[in-house]
Amino acid sequence: MDSRPVPKRRWAALALVLGAAFAFSGCLSEAGPAPDLTVPVGSRLPAGVAERLDAALADGLALSGASGALAGVWAPWAGDWVATPGTTTMAGDNPMTTDMKFRIGTTTTSMTCTVLLRLVEEGRVKLDDPVSRYLSRSAEVEGITLGQLCRNTSGLADYYPGLAPQFVDNPTRQWPPMEILASGLAGKRLAAPGGAWSYSSTGIILLGMALQSATHQDWGSLYRHYIFDPLGLTQTTFPAGDAVRLPDPHPHGYAAAVDAAGVPACDKVRDETELSNSMGWVAAGVVSTLADLRTWARAFAEGSVLSEESTEALWATVPQGETSPQWQRYGLGGRQLGPLRGQAGAIPGFLSATLVDPESGLTIVVMLNNSTAGPGFVQSLAQRLASIAAKAPPTDSAEAPVLRLPWSEEQTAEAMRSGAACQAADTAAG
Repeated sequence: MDSRPVPKRRWAALALVLGAAFAFSGCLSEAGPAPDLTVPVGSRLPAGVAERLDAALADGLALSGASGALAGVWAPWAGDWVATPGTTTMAGDNPMTTDMKFRIGTTTTSMTCTVLLRLVEEGRVKLDDPVSRYLSRSAEVEGITLGQLCRNTSGLADYYPGLAPQFVDNPTRQWPPMEILASGLAGKRLAAPGGAWSYSSTGIILLGMALQSATHQDWGSLYRHYIFDPLGLTQTTFPAGDAVRLPDPHPHGYAAAVDAAGVPACDKVRDETELSNSMGWVAAGVVSTLADLRTWARAFAEGSVLSEESTEALWATVPQGETSPQWQRYGLGGRQLGPLRGQAGAIPGFLSATLVDPESGLTIVVMLNNSTAGPGFVQSLAQRLASIAAKAPPTDSAEAPVLRLPWSEEQTAEAMRSGAACQAADTAAG
């Protein structure tokens, strides 16, 4: 999930690496008429651009310890790039394929918060509704609103760090939401409700329970009604907690064991392929594919399943803490990184990230099948792919957009090296 197994100090280090040379002002897409994006369907990015993307993804594989990856870049003015390097298992020889299913981790949060906004549109709940209206027996939630849970300004501690060793060592155990919630609520409050931003999977679990109470519907039906069916996500599912096997075809997922402090034991890599998504539930439990995740990434960034008012609320962002640069901000379940919008996350076995520029349509999706390095790592990889693709030359029939990113390819490469948890010595030197 989102804040583990990467310690907060590594998030801070990545933010400093990426933010050191750039200020927020003057680095976003320039206003102006939308470019004419008329690249024929199926066009491929130029060979030189594709080679740099291949190299970046190869670095991601090596530094993360993953055996395989899935990635796609879609630049409407220049072409597409899809890559499936590696194998489905460590020391195996079965190649990765684009139709493989994987756990999307914290990207699930973006779907959960979109369901909240759809319920707001229907008048069934409000963003400023107190959580206690729907969960009256939880005295610890007084003063917290539904919107604060999605924006991570509830002040609640994150349950995941304390339970991470158990999640990795016993992945098939089923966790009742109330047990997970109790662990998070027992943690020290980080701020008053509506105060400073701090990621909290506890808040999303609480939101899931509150919306179930408000709607009298389970989350499988809520996702299908508001997300999967409207967008035609036929390969995307929300498995029950006792459904520990991934649907075929799929790669295996891996993670290093972690100690109580969240430090990975790099010599103890576990196979996490069979896993109960109850450990993440509505914060990290959805399973999807590269194609479906591309569709969702665009819909989330553009607000295509929401009204204009709800989309504005979704992307009314707050800073991600004092150590993050101003261009890193957070909305209702998603990250705003300069002009790009998306999410990055982890669940034992898998890392995933999406980034989309709503103006140009540039879309990035990437998955790695080793979660040890954490969501900050895969976010840096997605940003690196974006920095390469943003400079792709247009075809003769299209006009390139003006897309300025507040980070460089070199900065993201350094962030990946800094964020790799179990990199080999020769890989780190390279």
